[in-house]
Amino acid sequence: MQKLSAEELLAEYASGKRDFSAVDITQAYLFAANLREINFSGGNLRQTYLPYANLSAGNLRSCQLQSAELSDAQLYQANLSSANLEKANLFRANLRNADLRGANLAGANLQGANLYNANLTEANLSDVDLSKAILDKANLERANLKGANLFGAQKINLSSAECDRTTIYPDGHRWDNR
Repeated sequence: MQKLSAEELLAEYASGKRDFSAVDITQAYLFAANLREINFSGGNLRQTYLPYANLSAGNLRSCQLQSAELSDAQLYQANLSSANLEKANLFRANLRNADLRGANLAGANLQGANLYNANLTEANLSDVDLSKAILDKANLERANLKGANLFGAQKINLSSAECDRTTIYPDGHRWDNR
């Protein structure tokens, strides 16, 4: 795995390179970076600082993004399938039409995130904060929502998701208090 600094990554991206698969940019500072259509598949982006970054249509499949800072990031149509986003901050992130199949988002902050038409099939959303998130047309088939906070989440279909008594539903109640 090639280790790159934020400066090296940005310079190579500016010169036209888009394939950064299996790169290691752990803890890189990439505030508001424009990285549309980048390929980070299989990369190590743990604790990377990417608020307001544009990663739309990017390939982040199987990326390690634990504890990454992605608040207000643009991840429109991004491929995050099988990515590890455990404890990542995705506050108000735009994940419209994103592919999150099989992703691990355990303990992540998705408050106010836009997940319109996102595919979350078999995603681990345990202990995730999805309060006030937009989940219209999101596919939650077999998604694990145990312990998740869905208070104020909009247009969510939980019919095929896995919830339990620790899940906080959009109306603020838990299953055992309904």
